[in-house]
Amino acid sequence: MALLESLTLSAQYSHQIQAEKLDRGVVAVKTDGGVFVSWRSLVSDDKDMTFDVYRDGVKINDAPIKNKTNITDAEGTAASKYTIKSLLNDQISETSSEITVWETPYRKVHLNRPEGGKSPAGGTHEQRDYTYTPDDVSVGDVDGDGEWELIVKWHPTNAADNSFYRYTGNTIIDCYKLDGTQLWRIDLGQNIRSGNHYTQFMVYDFDGDGCAEMICKTAPGTIDGKGTAVLMGEDKADADYRNSTGHILTGPEYLTVFSGKTGEAIHTIAYNPPRNIHPFDKTTNGWGDSYGGRSERYLAGVAYLDGKKPSAVFCRGYYTHAYLWAVDFDGKELKERWLHASTEKGKGAYGEGAHSLTIGDVDGDGFDEIVYGAACVDHDGSLLYRTGAGHGDALHLTQMLPDREGLQVFMPHEETSSSYKYDTELRDAKTGEILFFEPQSGKDIGRGLAANISSKYRGYEYWSSTNKVFSNGQELSAKRPSVNFRVYWDGDLLDELLDGTTVSKPNDAITKINTLVNFSQYSNAASCNSTKATPNLQADLFGDWREEIILHDSSTESDLLIFTTTIPTDYKVPTLMQDRQYRVAVAWQNVAYNQPPHLSYNLEEAFNTHGALSIISGSLSQVIYAGDPIQPIQFKVVRATGVEIKGLPEGLGYDFDPATLTGTISGTPTAVGEYSFTIS
Repeated sequence: MALLESLTLSAQYSHQIQAEKLDRGVVAVKTDGGVFVSWRSLVSDDKDMTFDVYRDGVKINDAPIKNKTNITDAEGTAASKYTIKSLLNDQISETSSEITVWETPYRKVHLNRPEGGKSPAGGTHEQRDYTYTPDDVSVGDVDGDGEWELIVKWHPTNAADNSFYRYTGNTIIDCYKLDGTQLWRIDLGQNIRSGNHYTQFMVYDFDGDGCAEMICKTAPGTIDGKGTAVLMGEDKADADYRNSTGHILTGPEYLTVFSGKTGEAIHTIAYNPPRNIHPFDKTTNGWGDSYGGRSERYLAGVAYLDGKKPSAVFCRGYYTHAYLWAVDFDGKELKERWLHASTEKGKGAYGEGAHSLTIGDVDGDGFDEIVYGAACVDHDGSLLYRTGAGHGDALHLTQMLPDREGLQVFMPHEETSSSYKYDTELRDAKTGEILFFEPQSGKDIGRGLAANISSKYRGYEYWSSTNKVFSNGQELSAKRPSVNFRVYWDGDLLDELLDGTTVSKPNDAITKINTLVNFSQYSNAASCNSTKATPNLQADLFGDWREEIILHDSSTESDLLIFTTTIPTDYKVPTLMQDRQYRVAVAWQNVAYNQPPHLSYNLEEAFNTHGALSIISGSLSQVIYAGDPIQPIQFKVVRATGVEIKGLPEGLGYDFDPATLTGTISGTPTAVGEYSFTIS
């Protein structure tokens, strides 16, 4: 199939928001074919900007590079050094720093692993030893040099959900330069339990001074990066509010903003709401249990609630009561913006929450909303909508349906009661209207993923642990790919799939899954978060627009491994970290059950210059009985202006509407035979 004409589309970005100032992020990696060099395209770049690449001071490209931001240097070696020069009107406008070559497909960042300890006996567990493993990672430019720093959360091996009755070791958070230099360490102390649901740490430049801060929940016992206890009033650092089963159901709760440069606590306020806002019992107004299984479920995110500056949003509860607390930092103090409280069953976000959240401008007003599971809270803290679909694990927000205005949400649900309608649903992100769904089966659907994995079908595909793959509400396959993270890794504009240490790619028909790379062959690379098998972090950290994957060395538990692709691409895309929705998704990726980041737009639709044909209904391959009409084939032309069909058998014809770029092939063949036709 050949398309005769095409249109070039481009993504739209907002330049008026407070965001990091990034450099070119040049990276060079030794490959079998030489050295692969890539760098960032920035949203501030002039459309006529081109680039020259210098190896050891000598330009290696014959003509300025305009339509991509990568090159493979066949003469490059591991000893080479590279510089990128940006050109505008044939004049050098910017010169990057000179960088050295990675000799392996990954960059190793050595960490200062905390010493383990021995936890007290508690509940059904005896006293036992624990060690530390690097868990979730976030990034921020803490010193304003245009390069990311790594903020690493250390989990003890006895970390536990509140459903487990035992003590845990302390949660520890470090900050490192990319060369492994440790900038600070914060110990959250004995009164912050360790586990997926307790510590959601938001790293962002909240006050606009060009340097990132970190905000997270703290308590008496927390020690900041300067070695100072974080305390309010008459509280004592050595106070221990853990009960006999290791749970923390009493005691002061704080929210603290820390300097990204030093780890020093800048300002601390009381956490809102406190856990004792409801009793620990199963009464109408209680949390619903006696052990904190519902009150000790925290979520967090970063949102541009005024459309210009980032706010931190900290959340408590999602099985029953749901609270969302928006807080601003002005460089000196934390101040509450608003508190959303849903405390009545069947209303608001009550019971609608998930083990994750996602954030984006769902209604197109320039302000961010918080998609809180099956509900959505508007930028001013009011309820935008409630679907009544109930609790789930995963959430995905992006432009999944290119022919529909705005964004969509895909969500699987764990509710098994017949009073809940859906196993999975895809909805309008603005209104909550359910567009497509799988009906309730009585099964706990714990995982689900939306990703654009096939160019054969327009828009995104989505699937879950029900094993069915859908697109636009149509079932495509009963054989699903992995249900974990989506990732941009190879050179096309489609998503690849990341599960544990493996990146895979389905074929267009989604009948075969091919492995592109298994990182476990390198330095004992491993994922984190146990059976969730998520990366320590996935983000577009440097190089061109493809994403980096951070794993850790499971043998040393003291090294991060940052993998970057070396597959060439012919597409020039601004760094994903300058898309607001994607950037805040990287910030909240460490929340509870980690979810992959999504862009605010459809990458394939925005940057693909090749025409395509989308089949709306009917099959291009049909077997029919003599004298019967074919099943009409409805199609839509994408990124083209017309269509020509040759080779149709006598009796068949087609109609085409140039206004909608849609057409239909129909009719009854007049003779028996096997016919091939061509659509251009």
